[in-house]
Amino acid sequence: MNVFESFRVAVGALMTNKLRSVLTMLGVIIGVAAVIGLVSLAQGATAQIETQLTSLGSNLIMVNTQGFARLVAQDIPSLVERVGTLTMGSPIVGQQVTAKARNSTYDTRFEGVSHQYMEIRNYAILRGRFFGEEDVASRRKVAVVGYTVFRELFNEQGAIGETINLKGQTFTVIGIAASKGSSMGQDYDDRIFIPYSTAQRLAGTRYVSNVVFKAESADVASAAAGHLTRILEEKFRAASRLFERRTGRQMSPFNVFSQDELLTTVSEISSIQTALLAGIAGVSLLVGGIGIMNIMLVSVTERTREIGIRKAVGAKRRDILAQFLVEAVMLSGMGGLIGIVLGGWLGKFIGRFGNISVSVSPLAVIVAFTFACSVGVFFGIYPAIKASNLDPIVALRYE
Repeated sequence: MNVFESFRVAVGALMTNKLRSVLTMLGVIIGVAAVIGLVSLAQGATAQIETQLTSLGSNLIMVNTQGFARLVAQDIPSLVERVGTLTMGSPIVGQQVTAKARNSTYDTRFEGVSHQYMEIRNYAILRGRFFGEEDVASRRKVAVVGYTVFRELFNEQGAIGETINLKGQTFTVIGIAASKGSSMGQDYDDRIFIPYSTAQRLAGTRYVSNVVFKAESADVASAAAGHLTRILEEKFRAASRLFERRTGRQMSPFNVFSQDELLTTVSEISSIQTALLAGIAGVSLLVGGIGIMNIMLVSVTERTREIGIRKAVGAKRRDILAQFLVEAVMLSGMGGLIGIVLGGWLGKFIGRFGNISVSVSPLAVIVAFTFACSVGVFFGIYPAIKASNLDPIVALRYE
């Protein structure tokens, strides 16, 4: 009996018990659908986060200082010049604040930045303008509001030329930033940008704890971050030693990380999560495989007399083996195909309600389907061997 004949006989056997065949496939269907759906959601969410991070600026290097580490705004041009592969930098002096405008109040955050901040972080101005170098030097009380603030305080109407109160100080709104969206639970439109020189007065400090730099290209960003780290280590070496003598413990006075490092970290975390989700969903496939083995063993018992007749008329051991193995693979293969369609639809359905972009990976589809068929072979081989080893005389006597 050739493969086509085995296929024909297998189809006939499965169609004889349609409901049982469908229920047997259900475990494989659920397993494959879960793998495709969960992996698609995980990969889509990762791609969405990476896109949002990239939209916040390219080739970025962030520096955060803490405790005894002290930077002033005048240090930034010097650092840009010393590193060489940095093109510009901006201090960030931020604080939570209750903003008041018209008859509304809104809890948000002000960020004091330089006139280059918009270019560094790829912000666009929807209306009005961003403050310039002269505004920073003169410590003018001007503000550019993010779109969330624009919506909450001004109901998306007017704003330009109106005033906004921050910690008892009156600022004139000169611009509205275009929407940046949110990422990892952070709304990048929930900001009020003011000159850093003005923000320092408002926050009561002359120091800068956060700085963002822009490198010439992504290729040099990592090297620039390393160069910047060495310069800051030298700058804060004495302060670090003093802190260690006073407290008896070591602490890094600053953190330097590039955008590429952040994207790499996000990618690594996503890969681990995707593997875990796929592994959990893969358990369903194994359960489905056990179901296939169970039903195939029942089928062997039910068709013992049929097997005896086939052997009596000349069917060889390998023919019986092929017949039952094809049935098992057909069950898992058909379940896999249905699961792929269902998983793709399920991922898009959940993504639509969760506002997550879904990316169905061809690799995930191939791996899930291959694994499903492999499950059919693995769990179908024992029932097939058992059927092929039946003694024809004993099988013919079976009632």
